[in-house]
Amino acid sequence: MFLKNKLLLSAACLTLVACGQSDDNAGMAASTEECVAANMVIHNTTIYTADDDNWTAEAVATLGDKIIYVGDNAGAEKYMCGDAEIMDMNGKYVYAGFTDGHQHVEGIGKRPKTLSLFGIGTLKETVDAIKAFSDANVADGDWVLGRGWIEREWTDEERFLTRHDVDPFTANKPLFMPRADGVSALVNSKALELAGVTKDTPDPQGGKFERDPDGTPNGYVLATAMNMFRAIIPKETREYKKDSLMQGMYENAKLGWTNTQDAGMPYESIEIMKEIHAEGKMSTRIYAAANVMEAWTLIERGREVTDDNMFDLRGIKVYIDGTLGSRGAALLADYEDASHNGFMNRTTKEELEPILREALRKGLQVETHTIGDRAVRSLLDWYEEAFNDVPKEEWAVANPRWRLEHAQIIPAVDQERFVSLGVIPSMQPSHGIGDLNFAPDRLGEDRLAYSYPWQSLVDLGLKIVGGSDAPVELGDPRIEFYAAVARKRLDGTSGEGWHPELAVSRETALKMFTIWPAHGAFQEDTRGSVEVGKYADFTILDKDWLKVPEAEILTSENLMTIVGGKITYEK
Repeated sequence: MFLKNKLLLSAACLTLVACGQSDDNAGMAASTEECVAANMVIHNTTIYTADDDNWTAEAVATLGDKIIYVGDNAGAEKYMCGDAEIMDMNGKYVYAGFTDGHQHVEGIGKRPKTLSLFGIGTLKETVDAIKAFSDANVADGDWVLGRGWIEREWTDEERFLTRHDVDPFTANKPLFMPRADGVSALVNSKALELAGVTKDTPDPQGGKFERDPDGTPNGYVLATAMNMFRAIIPKETREYKKDSLMQGMYENAKLGWTNTQDAGMPYESIEIMKEIHAEGKMSTRIYAAANVMEAWTLIERGREVTDDNMFDLRGIKVYIDGTLGSRGAALLADYEDASHNGFMNRTTKEELEPILREALRKGLQVETHTIGDRAVRSLLDWYEEAFNDVPKEEWAVANPRWRLEHAQIIPAVDQERFVSLGVIPSMQPSHGIGDLNFAPDRLGEDRLAYSYPWQSLVDLGLKIVGGSDAPVELGDPRIEFYAAVARKRLDGTSGEGWHPELAVSRETALKMFTIWPAHGAFQEDTRGSVEVGKYADFTILDKDWLKVPEAEILTSENLMTIVGGKITYEK
């Protein structure tokens, strides 16, 4: 498999360093009588610990899956003996293991198996790619599947795809291709026919069919309208799903993620994850939230966590509005470039209210997709009502740490409510640079002032959970860190009125991807920073992200990923 057997190695001979001890190391190590047992010693480097009390160190030692020493090189000498694997990291940089605070690991694993439309520069080239894939890979009657198109990056036509673009070459092949945001999709006429959708089909609650002038759906569908097509796509086999989950974890480890927080994992995949864990084949930790559609299963069964904390199921993922790019985000006032204010109710308040109350009683975390300011305000209201309605003596935990995922547009009054209610913002910096291409048109100048307001939230004392939302975005920690500190496009350009003052410092960005997501998952006592007693999770890079020019962050490379003292990726 894709894991290349690395998960079976707790102490691999590294190309970066010599295995065992050289004569020099032997002279430097303590005598046998003074030897302190360790499995791994990393030294002669700069370690960014994400611990405010001890921000940098030169060396770290591990035993089993835990850290037993953090400090200077001299203090590490007593561990550099016996069977310890000694790694001289001169010229390399060690970080507390990176966490992607919002991701969909199975989708990352599936990405290489279907047509990827990410990064294509024009509408014409996108349609040509769909045709080439359909012609070469899909038989009549089978589904044409893919993901990742995004009209805001096209240089010829910046419009949504419709069935008219793809019908000429897919007459006998149903097609379903989500936009990059995953909250809207292109379907063709064959898919509409199979789903029984006609001009007389009403828009579903929490969704929409875009239509031709005569009322016929044009093939661009939003939010809950996508469910009608997902329901008729042939079900993936269990083997396919397992392979996708394993491949997704490996791809994450390859990039330097040691932990990912999966924002909406079906119970079928949860059961597969437990099997993968039992087989010892997890290359990253996963903190998972079950989808709201299966919330009552989680409420009945309760939290599930493995003894080694490699897999932890504790959350409920709720879906409320759409996305800004698709004009589906729920706004308080109309879009600047459309005569409506988006939509909500992918999950209704009536459906959610009893779930919120039981989540408090069971100690389950609620994570809600909210992008527009209307969605953010509504969910803060709903959370507050639940907090007030359930007596505190019935709460399973005093601080439930409920989250709002994305939370891209937050007026100042609602930023303050995050603090007063104890709600955690979970945000993806790459959204705040990708959206440069359309947010000014969608929102106008006034709303831009409180959009993607990272530094404003930090100034209020909030801990932002940083993530990528992959496979909506690429899921690369380099891009996310750069976006947080530069607030510019990847080519270094910016947009008019894009408020560079809302970017964060590099120290803050590091916390957004280490200790703060650990806090956002109730794990700050066991991981998220390099401290004695915590899990030995490290990301090792070839560049110092705290000091190099911004652009060099994007060209750095992950050299090694260590999870629980085991090397899960090595370049």
